[in-house]
Formats: sequence, C-alpha cells, structure tokens
Amino acid sequence: MHVQSFPPIVDKEARILIAGTAPSVKSLEKHQFYGHPQNYFWRIMYGLLAEADRKSTGPNESYEDRIAFLQQHHIALWDVIATCKRQGSLDANIKEEEPNDIPFLLDQYPAIRCLAFNGTKAYSTFKRYFSNYISSRSITLLQLPSTSPIPTKYMRSLEDRLAAWSVLLPYLQDDSK
Repeated sequence: MHVQSFPPIVDKEARILIAGTAPSVKSLEKHQFYGHPQNYFWRIMYGLLAEADRKSTGPNESYEDRIAFLQQHHIALWDVIATCKRQGSLDANIKEEEPNDIPFLLDQYPAIRCLAFNGTKAYSTFKRYFSNYISSRSITLLQLPSTSPIPTKYMRSLEDRLAAWSVLLPYLQDDSK
C-alpha cells in the first residue's frame, strides 16, 4: 500500500515539532494525525497540557479543536516520511521511504527549538537523512517512546509514556517573560 504523509500543521508560534513516522491506516482513513482512537498521542498531549488550559474538554474534542489546542501550546505536527510503501500500520513494514523536507520547514519556522520524535523509527529515519543539517543548528532532538498502545519492555502503560513525554514541558515555556 502506498502511504502519503499529510501536510504539516505548523504556525509561526510553534516551538516544538512533533514528528511521527508516517500515518497509520486509520489515520489515513480519517485524514487526521494520530487518528486511531487507541493511540495514546492525544491523551498524552492533553495529560501534559490540560492543567494549563482548563477550558479544554480533552481528547474527546473535535479534531479541529485538538489541533487548535496544540497550536495554542506552540506545538506543530508532521511526519518524517513523505511517502513510503507499507502493509498495515507497523513501522517495521515501511519500505522505499522518501523523507519530508524537515530542514526546509525548520528554516521557515525558526521559533521551533525542539524536534520531538514519536518513536524510534521516526528518530532513526530523520538521523539517516538529516544528521548533517541538524549539526549546524541550535535545536534539541528528543527521541520519545511511541504513542502506540502496544506495550514494550519499558513502556507498559499510558502513564509510563506520559511521564516520558513530560520532557517537552520546558520547551513550551515562554523565554520572553
């Protein structure tokens, strides 16, 4: 199956770019980043950020409201892979990938100071294609555990992932205050 990434969701206020690998089958069907209801991504984002935003109703909001919530918190979304071939949704099945032009995006949005990778495959793919670019920039790379609900040796639950993803919080603080 041919997989095509979505356009980035980003604005000039973004400080963090969360980069996934490529959309899952369910995400492609819904045309939404992290569209599978079992994926922990939206629960993690609301778990980290909802304390600061009491008017939010959480991950059950509409997709448009979830995107607005991320943007209010200066978070952008995109995938490392622009196109690939993959059966199913597992990163291990990705073949013939072509990367998105993340360096161009980062050049267009200089407020982004942290690139957070949702899982090992997103991180390793980025490093394979763009390690020379990043070495010349002042940007933090964070390899985070996948928001997939599949348990791993170290990430057994939503709470484990929420704790690991909390490293994003310092990058959201406004340095101008």
